[in-house]
Amino acid sequence: MIFLLRPAADAPPLEATRIDSEYRRLRIQVFLGIFVGYLAYYLVRKNFALAMPDILVDYPQYSKAQLGTAMTGLSIAYGFSKFLMGSVSDRSNPRYFLPLGLLLSCAVLFVFGYSKTVYLSLTGMIALQTLNGWFNGMGWAPCGKSIVHWFSIKERGRVVSLWNVAHNFGGALVATIALAGVMIFHHWTAKFYFNAMVATALAVIAWALIRDTPQSCGLPPVEQYKQDYPPTYSAVHERILSFREIFLEHVLNNRQLWLIAFANAFVYFVRYGVVDWIPTYLQTAKHFSFQQSSTAWALFEWSAVPGTILCGWLSDKVFKSRRAPTTIVFMIPTLLGLVVYGLNRNGPLWIDIAALITIGFFIYGPVMLIGLHALDMVPKKAAGTAAGFTGFFGYAFGSAFAGTGVGWIADGWGWGGVMVSMCVCCVVTMIFCALTLKYDP
Repeated sequence: MIFLLRPAADAPPLEATRIDSEYRRLRIQVFLGIFVGYLAYYLVRKNFALAMPDILVDYPQYSKAQLGTAMTGLSIAYGFSKFLMGSVSDRSNPRYFLPLGLLLSCAVLFVFGYSKTVYLSLTGMIALQTLNGWFNGMGWAPCGKSIVHWFSIKERGRVVSLWNVAHNFGGALVATIALAGVMIFHHWTAKFYFNAMVATALAVIAWALIRDTPQSCGLPPVEQYKQDYPPTYSAVHERILSFREIFLEHVLNNRQLWLIAFANAFVYFVRYGVVDWIPTYLQTAKHFSFQQSSTAWALFEWSAVPGTILCGWLSDKVFKSRRAPTTIVFMIPTLLGLVVYGLNRNGPLWIDIAALITIGFFIYGPVMLIGLHALDMVPKKAAGTAAGFTGFFGYAFGSAFAGTGVGWIADGWGWGGVMVSMCVCCVVTMIFCALTLKYDP
């Protein structure tokens, strides 16, 4: 297994007449592979949340808070894994690394789906959820590594924005596939194992499509192919780095990377502070129905697709691959949408939906760009670690606090306090990004 994960060796160079056609074909193929693979990760991440109502009915000895601990375990493990496994990914072959993490997550879901004894132990459920979070953390880094090896810096904004909507599609499909599983197998545990079946098939497809580096296919580096060299590009970008070099020379001492990591924590608080609490806020504070809040939630997610793509295009074409100013531009309407969302205390539902569409359209672009900004800041062989570092801040601090923190703020200061805190986080995100403006390429 360790042998398979090692980076592929460079292949003999192809004839010059074949380079362009092979590059075009393989770039599309690799993109489809990481798109399908990352979409599949979302099919096996939030299944426990879908099954929680059923667990509470069949196992009434558990409280919502106890089962919520299992979901917290997944989020924290995911944050740590995204960072630590990102460094492993930098020294691995993404063709095997991405499907491996996906298959391990599927294995956890098969245990949830087929072993009823696991529900007799809260500790067991927490442990399995934590494992699932760890394995899920293996998904982003190999995708980021593939992108920086196959696409040059001036086109990455568009490429990453298109690839990034995979998680919106996956997030939208997870409940649909789970529902289909329940209808076919007539039991709620199909929410686990049927999703795992689908994800397993997609893992095989991803393996068939993904390739390691252009050099492993007999092609030159993408910088040479596109004649698009970053200002700091050198031979070190093509050399496999040691863990010490990655961490000490390119990540932990990188001041700009720390700045966007802090920005990521605040933008993730806004993202999850909105989406995770849409049903609770609209149903308890504004007394809308479950169907109405579900519609608002769905529109929030789907509005992210065109917004993310537009954000990537703007960062490449208008801002010339400068990620920080694009992030700031998109955070301004996000802030305005939050203000409307918070001030519409007793107003009609359509205003809340319009505000949520605005927030969803604009917030996911900065989430995507901060991850891309991290890739741009380091050599290609440290891309997974850099993305994992910013991702760790996003999940371990931003996402985690958006759960318990929002509840705590709502209990102490009401929903007005929640809206104010998210508005402050928007402003702080823009400040941290602004501090990196002079370092953009």
